[in-house]
Amino acid sequence: MTEVTGRIDMNAFARMVGLNPHQTIERVQELVTTGLVRKVGSGYGITEKGKAILQAFRPVPKDAAFHFYTAIGQPTGFSAESLKEFYEIVKRVAVESLEFHLYREDFENWIEAVLKDAALANEVANVKVSQLKGEDLRQGILKVITAKLGF
Repeated sequence: MTEVTGRIDMNAFARMVGLNPHQTIERVQELVTTGLVRKVGSGYGITEKGKAILQAFRPVPKDAAFHFYTAIGQPTGFSAESLKEFYEIVKRVAVESLEFHLYREDFENWIEAVLKDAALANEVANVKVSQLKGEDLRQGILKVITAKLGF
């Protein structure tokens, strides 16, 4: 769906996404119900919420991925190439890694510089102000991302 930038016939769109027209209409209706797509005239358009979700899944170049560490020289083996991957890793990486990166401003710098989302970077910076630790910190970061993306 991210490739469609102009008007397209529903049958052609169905072929693009590998569904029959009836299945395609059902899926589009689900997207309307969730607020990711809206009815526009005789067609459909993506909402701001839908654009944010698409952005969350869009990968960055491998050399711009976020690599999680617990300390300098101590990688965790986790790296994120999208906001969605970042979110999933935050859910399971050691809290020591979250504390290490948050208080060095690594998260907000990556989100702003690589993901180009200054507003989200600022929200993550606000979590730091709360001086949370451990699982409270994890939940604080997840809450900010969830609010942004509506997961």
